Amino acid sequence: MNKKYFPAALILYLNYFIHGVGCSILGQSVIKEALATSWGVEVMSITAISAALGLGRLIALPFAGPLSDKLGRRISVMIGGASYAIYLIGLAMAFNAGVNGGYQIAYVCAIVGGIANSFLDTGIYPAVAEIISDAPGVATMGIKFFIAISQMLLPFFLGMTVATNAAGLVSYNRLFYVCGVAYIVLLVLILILPLPDSDAAAAEKKEGLIDSLKHTHFSIESVAMILIGFTCTGTFQLWLNCAQNFAKTNVGWEDPSIMQTYYSMGTILALIVTALLTRKIKDVRFIVAYPVICLVTLILVLSAPSVGLCKVAAFVIGWAGAGGLLQIATSVCNMLFPKIKGTVTALVMIASSLCNYTILTAASQMTPSGVMVMNIVLTAVGVLLGLFVNLRYTKMVEANS
Repeated sequence: MNKKYFPAALILYLNYFIHGVGCSILGQSVIKEALATSWGVEVMSITAISAALGLGRLIALPFAGPLSDKLGRRISVMIGGASYAIYLIGLAMAFNAGVNGGYQIAYVCAIVGGIANSFLDTGIYPAVAEIISDAPGVATMGIKFFIAISQMLLPFFLGMTVATNAAGLVSYNRLFYVCGVAYIVLLVLILILPLPDSDAAAAEKKEGLIDSLKHTHFSIESVAMILIGFTCTGTFQLWLNCAQNFAKTNVGWEDPSIMQTYYSMGTILALIVTALLTRKIKDVRFIVAYPVICLVTLILVLSAPSVGLCKVAAFVIGWAGAGGLLQIATSVCNMLFPKIKGTVTALVMIASSLCNYTILTAASQMTPSGVMVMNIVLTAVGVLLGLFVNLRYTKMVEANS
């Protein structure tokens, strides 16, 4: 890595450190309760705001990638950072609005946050890979690492920023404002710091998603992989956004926010261990093994809920559900379908965003126990899809041997 690009790489990773707070903050039970009280809605209704993040990603993904290739990584990152600042500061403004449209303001801001996520993904993933060109896999894994670190620290951030406003309501606006302003600072820094030019291939004409789809012939395996993008996202998003509510209502755990730390610890360790295991175990094997682990864990939590089991389950789901499973699924797409890997990868991410929107919207209308049952069913479907892909992969290997 050229040393002159090191400051830019650090700034790019810091964008995802704050993203780790922004993408999981609405899943914290204390945040949900504070916002629900201010807006006069049910606590589970806040999950619909989290779902709006997925809607924003769906809106932006089809054109965010081509814009990153055409206009450059810097512009894409700046659009993402500015949009994220609007989302986070908007949450504080929505809290202050209370019953006078606060919920609606937050929903619109969350859509902007989802759009921000798309632009950050399509700008920063290729940018860090270009900076650390001799180890692009490690570069992109670093993004997940920074997210996991910030999610692990989130309960401590919540404790530092909690306050009571003039109306006597519990408020976390300090955290919203600090993160929003931090994105503005990072935006200014990325504007002035040097970034490497895209390689010669980037100068070639890029097909947009729609044009690429016109030239793609889908196989049953590619459809299964796209669906796995949906199911594996559902497993960890439902846990991240609703497990604390389950622990509170079904276990009687007054403050289960520490589950976030256990979840993040599992994710961090999984990134390291899974990276080592992939040297000896084919990536395709993980897309069935990890969902099976998640399925067993979810069934145990629903059957015999306890504080201790919830802590263990948070760690396990962080490991097997969020510890790179979506990235592994994308990697398998690249391995099985090298001629259409760009298109299939884009569709996997779109399926992931569609899951965020539809599943979390449904969860907002359900009880915590109902959400756990839905997660079990969704994860079981993921297990079946993983088994199918593994069988097809085994047959392909035997046919070519």
